[in-house]
Amino acid sequence: MATNLLSEAALRNAKPKAKPYKLNDGAGLALLVQPNGSRWWRLRYSFGGKEKMLSLGVYPDVPTSTARRRAAEARALIAEGRDPSEQRQADKAEALRQQFATERAAAGLPEDDSFEEVAREWFEKQRATWADNHAERIIRRLERDLFPGLGRRAVGSIDAPDLLAELRKIEARGAVETAHRALQNAGQVFRYAIATGRAKRDPSGDLKGALPPVKVSHMSAITDPKDAAGLLRAIDAYRGSAVTRAALNLAPLVFVRPGELRKAEWSEIDLDGAQWNIPKERMKMREPHLVPLSAQAVATLRDIHALTGSGRYVFPGARSSDRPMSDNTILGALRRMGFGKDEMSGHGFRALARTILDEVLGVRPDYIEHQLAHAVRDPNGRAYNRTAHLAERRKMMQQWADYLDRLKAGADVIPLHAGAA
Repeated sequence: MATNLLSEAALRNAKPKAKPYKLNDGAGLALLVQPNGSRWWRLRYSFGGKEKMLSLGVYPDVPTSTARRRAAEARALIAEGRDPSEQRQADKAEALRQQFATERAAAGLPEDDSFEEVAREWFEKQRATWADNHAERIIRRLERDLFPGLGRRAVGSIDAPDLLAELRKIEARGAVETAHRALQNAGQVFRYAIATGRAKRDPSGDLKGALPPVKVSHMSAITDPKDAAGLLRAIDAYRGSAVTRAALNLAPLVFVRPGELRKAEWSEIDLDGAQWNIPKERMKMREPHLVPLSAQAVATLRDIHALTGSGRYVFPGARSSDRPMSDNTILGALRRMGFGKDEMSGHGFRALARTILDEVLGVRPDYIEHQLAHAVRDPNGRAYNRTAHLAERRKMMQQWADYLDRLKAGADVIPLHAGAA
């Protein structure tokens, strides 16, 4: 049984500070006090070997007794082998389904499932196979671009002109690539509706060629050692927030994808063992990934641990420690340092490492590709596991970090393709 620690007087008198802080009530329940004065109940729990956080409402609108009751109900679900966060989403989906059914009946519409109901059902079926950031982008795209116009329509009643009208709205704001992605997602929903007996055909197939083509653009990246030296010195001189500065310092040292970096959790990082274990749920290839940490990377992480180590995320967001930094933080910092969109991007640190490790330092390409978490297979066609070539990759990561230090210090560098002339 949970032992309650907080008194009503302590809760009423909790004043905001410069940074968010928590008042613990025991057994994972805490009140998070934000700098703006808002006070949120949070329940920290573990499910499936992963630490999670559940919001239980705002104090005093949600009184202490209610927060404790909700926490107890969540713990009971966990004891039954159910994730409280997933149960909450399922309850919301069921409430939405009932709401739609009532509205359709009142409007004299058919009782067929709506596009939004089918789309959310399809999404829940698929999300286990996607990385978290990919799943977030899809549901956000559906909610923002397709549900407002099509969500309450019976999925089987939507035809090609209906869908095209919504895609034109996306196109009109200049987001042509998003319009193409929304069309692709709509087609996936319609095909799922057909497979489950709720639609007869997929109208998205009729829209081939209806949207303007997407202009292909590559992720901008600095790959020349001389330019990289300037980038590293600019990062060293960056005077923004400590969290952003730490993320900028770590990015070139580990060269993971931007989403993997910003969502890093302290539970994944072993500072003493100098390695970072990223779970498969966050990886593009849906395989766990091991990142050996150089001495420089460990030092960077130890520095930021003093500031964020008591929370979940290594790089928490500016507004809430319960969320990771936004996906535009690194990009915005690069722009403030003077690097334009045609010069450097968050993904650019990967291209920087891949190019110089190969063309300047002469590292074996399969070591590089494995560390980039690309699909690498052995001579028999089998995928390498996360610890393959670990000793060699540890050596490579330290060699890379030492090389970056020399670049930043102004050492002579070997220009790319110097021997090709």
